[in-house]
Amino acid sequence: MAKKKILVIGSSNTDMIVSLDHLPKPGETILGGEFHTSAGGKGANQAVGAARAGGAVTFIARLGKDSWGDDALAGFIKDRINVQHVIRDDSSPSGVALIFVSKTGENSIAVAGGANNRLSVSDIKKAAPAIAAADLIIMQLETPLATVEAAVALAAKKGIPVILNPAPAQPLPNRLLQHISILTPNETEAELLTGIQVTDLKAAARAAELLLKRGVQTVILTLGARGAWVATKEIRQHVPGFKVKAVDATAAGDTFNGALAVALAEGKTLLQAVRFGNAAAALSVTKKGAQLSVPKRTEIDLFLQRS
Repeated sequence: MAKKKILVIGSSNTDMIVSLDHLPKPGETILGGEFHTSAGGKGANQAVGAARAGGAVTFIARLGKDSWGDDALAGFIKDRINVQHVIRDDSSPSGVALIFVSKTGENSIAVAGGANNRLSVSDIKKAAPAIAAADLIIMQLETPLATVEAAVALAAKKGIPVILNPAPAQPLPNRLLQHISILTPNETEAELLTGIQVTDLKAAARAAELLLKRGVQTVILTLGARGAWVATKEIRQHVPGFKVKAVDATAAGDTFNGALAVALAEGKTLLQAVRFGNAAAALSVTKKGAQLSVPKRTEIDLFLQRS
């Protein structure tokens, strides 16, 4: 079977990670944390997630002309991602994320977008043939909203389904949501978009209903270890997560989105695809790092066979 064409439009960052006993409170300094760097950025993580899950992935992004950009590009090529539309920016550095990870796997992240902030509508127009050729498109919100809107509009004209992972959380206009095939917020992002604090499945269901009313075709509200709440015109269902020992939750949501896209493009049902995404995300939290933790297709399939 030919690999399905997944187009990812978004960010690439170098993650600078400090492992700590607990996340620092405002004004608190914690000594003794272990430091390491890892390839990251929500767009890049989702591209890698889709590539390792079995998709033929093209990535549209901007990197600085620096060592971080060199390393990121080499990583994409190693994962056999098409980098024809990865632009090297002369005037801005590559994106950087500063990440604290607690011993329970929780994380706190601050991002300096750099070249990601310069991914433009013009860049999207230049990549129109890649958009037209895609089976499915994934986007996030670590690049300018105008760029996201331009890509969504172009995809809508071509009838290509779009998964939007609305992260980092920010308000979104209905004119954008009405063209989104699948919206994949986590609890925090769903609360910002709906005003509903997602503390349990009932709250997740209410938040999803509001998003459907705003024009989204499908809502997959991710709930961490609890799995995901799925809502469409026909479906209202909880898809449970998998019990694993969490080490680092960084990129779990990105891994979910990449795997979800591949499963849907391959023709799995929505609920099957969400379970596949849950499995990929569960595997990712058992390892440290962002892209370092993203599982390969063989690992996901074996995990599902054993679960």
